[in-house]
Amino acid sequence: MQVVDPHIHLWDLKTHHYPWLANPGVSFVGDARELKHDYLLADLLREAGEIQILKVVHVEANHDPADPVEETRWLQGLANEAGSRGMPNGIVAGVDLSAPNAAQVLEGHAAFANTRGIRQILNVHENKLFDYIGRHLMRDSVWRENFALLRRYDMSFDMQIYPSQMDEAVALAQAHADTQFIINHAGMFVDRSSVAGYRAWRDGMRKLAGCPNVTVKLSGFAMFDHQWTVESLRPYVLETIDTFGVERAMFASNFPVDRLFGSYEDLWRGYASIVADASAAERDALFRRNAERVYRI
Repeated sequence: MQVVDPHIHLWDLKTHHYPWLANPGVSFVGDARELKHDYLLADLLREAGEIQILKVVHVEANHDPADPVEETRWLQGLANEAGSRGMPNGIVAGVDLSAPNAAQVLEGHAAFANTRGIRQILNVHENKLFDYIGRHLMRDSVWRENFALLRRYDMSFDMQIYPSQMDEAVALAQAHADTQFIINHAGMFVDRSSVAGYRAWRDGMRKLAGCPNVTVKLSGFAMFDHQWTVESLRPYVLETIDTFGVERAMFASNFPVDRLFGSYEDLWRGYASIVADASAAERDALFRRNAERVYRI
């Protein structure tokens, strides 16, 4: 089975600083203490087993905020190594768009050949268990002003939000129709205990899908479903594909985070089982072609 994996993370704790791994704890996404070890390309490729990884996109791994460009510099160095096959083929870099130096950081990332976009986690939730950043960045005037700079560097934006933030995300996508948005982790459907929670996710995803510049990653399900099975993933995967269409959805692993709750092979074979009845062209789009097109790799 061949895949292009558009959402992986790597880290080298010997040479780089990742604040969240310096003193890891337990959260709704699992026990981060189990992730406090180097995770490099060789580790990913070894864990892939019989899954043939053709290309990967690295998404920022909450690297030292004092020097976010260093993560991109390191990743580009890996891609330039002999035998790396250019991996990571695409780099989604980190930046704080509300910071005074945001423009300089974007320029620094843009200097590297494999940079394709940025991600800044936006997740805010009234329940502190799920809250990432404690402030609504999409409402910040400086953040919005700097967001407009992405177009200057032809960068996409990986958007990590909750359903409660989707209306604001739609407005942002509409205001920047010439910027490619990629919704991370199928919209992070967190409020699963109520009908209202499901409707907020479903309706918000439909609104986002109404923006032609928005695509979605089918990933990160294990963060909210630690005992996942093919059947427990099936309704969310199929609803998301139905909402965005086969041409604007892509499967991704979120490894090594989702590794806490299953193997790389099991995850990809589970995805394949869910869409087994799709045509060969549709499966090619979901597993390979869409990621190559969206991230230009």
